[in-house]
Amino acid sequence: MDIKRAGAEPSGTGPQEYFTGTVRIDPLFSPPDPARVAGALVTFEPGARTAWHTHPLGQTLIVMTGLGLVQREGGPIEEIRPGDVVLFPPGEKHWHGASPTTAMSHIAIQEKLNGSTVDWMEHVTDEQYGMSARARPV
Repeated sequence: MDIKRAGAEPSGTGPQEYFTGTVRIDPLFSPPDPARVAGALVTFEPGARTAWHTHPLGQTLIVMTGLGLVQREGGPIEEIRPGDVVLFPPGEKHWHGASPTTAMSHIAIQEKLNGSTVDWMEHVTDEQYGMSARARPV
């Protein structure tokens, strides 16, 4: 048994290379090999978001607070709220973040494949994100 005490790992800032706006990442768990699953609490300030990305083994988001937005490539921008669970299948290109006016926190869970949990791509443009005014509820 291994108890990970709250606050044992410091909060981090979402790197500008992969995020737009202010994003805080609080590591939750990343057990040693052979385990593959890792999780973090990610908090997006209003207007903050990820770049487009994929996950080799998929990703699960559990929305904890606020109002967020998600979009898969070719799909509409969708609103997400506390209690919602979003499942992205392996390889699905997507982004997620806060709404323009409200912060959002989610727990992100993904698995490693060959040591990697994510493949980062281009940033979501302000024009693409601006379409969030027309977001539809999930």
